[in-house]
Amino acid sequence: MRKTPNSELPRLDIEQFKQQEKTPIVIVLDNVRSGLNVGGIFRSADAFLIEKIHLCGICAPPDHKEVRKSALGATKSVDWERHEQVLPLLQKLKSEGHHIATVEQAAGSIELQDYSFPESKKLAIIFGHEVNGVAQEVVDLADDCIELPQFGTKHSLNVSVSAGIVLWDLFWKYRTV
Repeated sequence: MRKTPNSELPRLDIEQFKQQEKTPIVIVLDNVRSGLNVGGIFRSADAFLIEKIHLCGICAPPDHKEVRKSALGATKSVDWERHEQVLPLLQKLKSEGHHIATVEQAAGSIELQDYSFPESKKLAIIFGHEVNGVAQEVVDLADDCIELPQFGTKHSLNVSVSAGIVLWDLFWKYRTV
Protein backbone atom coordinates (compact mmCIF):
# COMPACT_ATOMS: atom_id res chain seq x y z
CA MET A 1 0.00 0.00 0.00
CA ARG A 2 1.16 3.52 -0.80
CA LYS A 3 -0.33 6.71 0.53
CA THR A 4 -1.76 8.77 -2.32
CA PRO A 5 -0.21 12.23 -2.55
CA ASN A 6 -2.62 15.17 -2.83
CA SER A 7 -1.35 15.83 -6.36
CA GLU A 8 -2.71 12.44 -7.48
CA LEU A 9 -6.16 12.76 -5.91
CA PRO A 10 -8.99 13.50 -8.34
CA ARG A 11 -10.11 16.99 -7.35
CA LEU A 12 -12.71 19.21 -8.93
CA ASP A 13 -12.03 22.89 -9.28
CA ILE A 14 -14.78 25.25 -8.10
CA GLU A 15 -16.32 25.63 -11.56
CA GLN A 16 -16.43 21.83 -12.04
CA PHE A 17 -17.97 21.46 -8.58
CA LYS A 18 -20.67 24.01 -9.43
CA GLN A 19 -21.53 22.02 -12.59
CA GLN A 20 -21.69 18.60 -10.87
CA GLU A 21 -25.07 17.02 -10.22
CA LYS A 22 -25.72 17.65 -6.54
CA THR A 23 -27.09 15.37 -3.87
CA PRO A 24 -30.63 16.72 -3.31
CA ILE A 25 -29.94 17.77 0.27
CA VAL A 26 -29.90 21.21 1.77
CA ILE A 27 -28.38 21.66 5.21
CA VAL A 28 -30.01 24.01 7.70
CA LEU A 29 -27.73 25.13 10.52
CA ASP A 30 -29.80 26.64 13.30
CA ASN A 31 -27.81 28.68 15.79
CA VAL A 32 -24.58 26.71 15.45
CA ARG A 33 -22.37 29.02 17.49
CA SER A 34 -18.86 27.82 16.62
CA GLY A 35 -17.34 29.07 13.40
CA LEU A 36 -15.07 26.02 13.43
CA ASN A 37 -18.13 23.76 13.37
CA VAL A 38 -19.75 25.78 10.59
CA GLY A 39 -16.55 25.52 8.55
CA GLY A 40 -16.27 21.78 9.17
CA ILE A 41 -19.83 21.32 7.93
CA PHE A 42 -18.99 23.29 4.78
CA ARG A 43 -16.14 20.82 4.14
CA SER A 44 -18.46 17.84 4.57
CA ALA A 45 -21.02 19.49 2.30
CA ASP A 46 -18.34 19.90 -0.36
CA ALA A 47 -17.22 16.27 0.02
CA PHE A 48 -20.73 14.91 -0.56
CA LEU A 49 -21.89 17.38 -3.24
CA ILE A 50 -24.59 18.97 -1.08
CA GLU A 51 -26.79 21.55 -2.82
CA LYS A 52 -26.72 24.35 -0.29
CA ILE A 53 -26.25 25.37 3.32
CA HIS A 54 -28.69 27.70 5.06
CA LEU A 55 -27.14 29.59 7.99
CA CYS A 56 -29.76 30.66 10.53
CA GLY A 57 -29.64 32.71 13.69
CA ILE A 58 -26.20 33.13 15.30
CA CYS A 59 -24.24 31.01 12.78
CA ALA A 60 -20.97 32.62 11.78
CA PRO A 61 -20.82 33.73 8.13
CA PRO A 62 -18.37 32.20 5.64
CA ASP A 63 -16.00 35.18 5.88
CA HIS A 64 -15.56 34.66 9.65
CA LYS A 65 -11.96 33.75 10.60
CA GLU A 66 -12.89 30.42 12.25
CA VAL A 67 -15.16 29.35 9.37
CA ARG A 68 -12.41 30.10 6.84
CA LYS A 69 -9.87 28.21 8.96
CA SER A 70 -11.81 24.94 9.08
CA ALA A 71 -13.66 25.17 5.72
CA LEU A 72 -10.39 25.36 3.76
CA GLY A 73 -12.11 27.05 0.80
CA ALA A 74 -15.35 25.02 0.80
CA THR A 75 -17.30 28.25 1.37
CA LYS A 76 -16.43 29.11 -2.24
CA SER A 77 -17.69 25.82 -3.69
CA VAL A 78 -20.84 25.18 -1.63
CA ASP A 79 -23.77 27.54 -2.16
CA TRP A 80 -25.14 29.16 0.98
CA GLU A 81 -27.71 31.63 2.20
CA ARG A 82 -28.14 33.57 5.44
CA HIS A 83 -31.46 33.75 7.35
CA GLU A 84 -32.32 35.51 10.59
CA GLN A 85 -35.07 33.05 11.52
CA VAL A 86 -35.27 29.31 10.87
CA LEU A 87 -39.06 28.74 10.94
CA PRO A 88 -39.93 30.90 7.88
CA LEU A 89 -37.12 29.16 5.97
CA LEU A 90 -38.44 25.71 6.88
CA GLN A 91 -41.96 26.67 5.84
CA LYS A 92 -40.58 27.89 2.50
CA LEU A 93 -38.57 24.69 2.01
CA LYS A 94 -41.67 22.59 2.78
CA SER A 95 -43.69 24.57 0.23
CA GLU A 96 -40.96 23.81 -2.33
CA GLY A 97 -41.35 20.07 -1.70
CA HIS A 98 -38.50 19.45 0.72
CA HIS A 99 -38.85 16.67 3.25
CA ILE A 100 -37.70 18.13 6.60
CA ALA A 101 -35.57 16.04 8.97
CA THR A 102 -33.86 17.10 12.16
CA VAL A 103 -30.86 15.38 13.69
CA GLU A 104 -31.76 15.14 17.34
CA GLN A 105 -32.45 12.76 20.20
CA ALA A 106 -36.23 12.60 20.50
CA ALA A 107 -39.11 10.28 21.26
CA GLY A 108 -40.14 8.69 17.98
CA SER A 109 -36.82 9.34 16.25
CA ILE A 110 -35.46 7.01 13.56
CA GLU A 111 -31.94 5.69 14.03
CA LEU A 112 -29.68 6.73 11.16
CA GLN A 113 -29.00 3.17 10.01
CA ASP A 114 -32.79 2.63 9.65
CA TYR A 115 -33.52 5.94 7.91
CA SER A 116 -34.43 5.79 4.23
CA PHE A 117 -33.79 8.66 1.86
CA PRO A 118 -37.21 10.09 0.96
CA GLU A 119 -38.12 8.81 -2.51
CA SER A 120 -38.42 11.49 -5.20
CA LYS A 121 -38.13 14.25 -2.62
CA LYS A 122 -35.55 16.79 -1.75
CA LEU A 123 -34.28 16.62 1.81
CA ALA A 124 -33.63 19.48 4.20
CA ILE A 125 -31.55 18.26 7.15
CA ILE A 126 -31.35 20.42 10.27
CA PHE A 127 -28.47 20.56 12.75
CA GLY A 128 -28.79 22.68 15.88
CA HIS A 129 -26.93 24.49 18.61
CA GLU A 130 -23.96 22.70 20.18
CA VAL A 131 -25.45 22.67 23.69
CA ASN A 132 -29.21 23.01 23.22
CA GLY A 133 -29.57 21.02 20.00
CA VAL A 134 -32.48 21.56 17.63
CA ALA A 135 -35.22 23.75 19.14
CA GLN A 136 -38.52 22.03 19.98
CA GLU A 137 -40.51 24.24 17.59
CA VAL A 138 -38.21 23.07 14.78
CA VAL A 139 -38.63 19.43 15.80
CA ASP A 140 -42.40 20.02 15.79
CA LEU A 141 -42.27 21.24 12.18
CA ALA A 142 -40.11 18.36 10.95
CA ASP A 143 -41.34 15.32 9.05
CA ASP A 144 -38.69 13.09 10.62
CA CYS A 145 -36.14 13.10 13.39
CA ILE A 146 -32.92 11.17 12.78
CA GLU A 147 -30.91 9.95 15.75
CA LEU A 148 -27.33 8.75 15.84
CA PRO A 149 -27.21 5.83 18.28
CA GLN A 150 -24.40 6.17 20.83
CA PHE A 151 -23.13 3.65 23.33
CA GLY A 152 -20.62 5.39 25.61
CA THR A 153 -20.93 7.66 28.62
CA LYS A 154 -21.67 10.78 26.56
CA HIS A 155 -24.96 11.34 24.80
CA SER A 156 -23.87 13.75 22.14
CA LEU A 157 -21.38 14.18 19.33
CA ASN A 158 -19.84 17.39 18.08
CA VAL A 159 -22.26 18.92 15.55
CA SER A 160 -19.72 18.88 12.73
CA VAL A 161 -18.91 15.22 13.48
CA SER A 162 -22.64 14.41 13.47
CA ALA A 163 -23.06 16.25 10.17
CA GLY A 164 -20.20 14.33 8.57
CA ILE A 165 -21.63 10.98 9.64
CA VAL A 166 -25.19 11.81 8.58
CA LEU A 167 -24.17 13.32 5.23
CA TRP A 168 -21.93 10.35 4.36
CA ASP A 169 -24.77 7.94 5.16
CA LEU A 170 -27.42 9.89 3.25
CA PHE A 171 -25.11 10.45 0.28
CA TRP A 172 -24.65 6.68 -0.15
CA LYS A 173 -28.32 5.92 0.46
CA TYR A 174 -29.29 8.45 -2.21
CA ARG A 175 -26.73 7.14 -4.71
CA THR A 176 -27.96 3.55 -4.29
CA VAL A 177 -31.75 4.23 -4.49
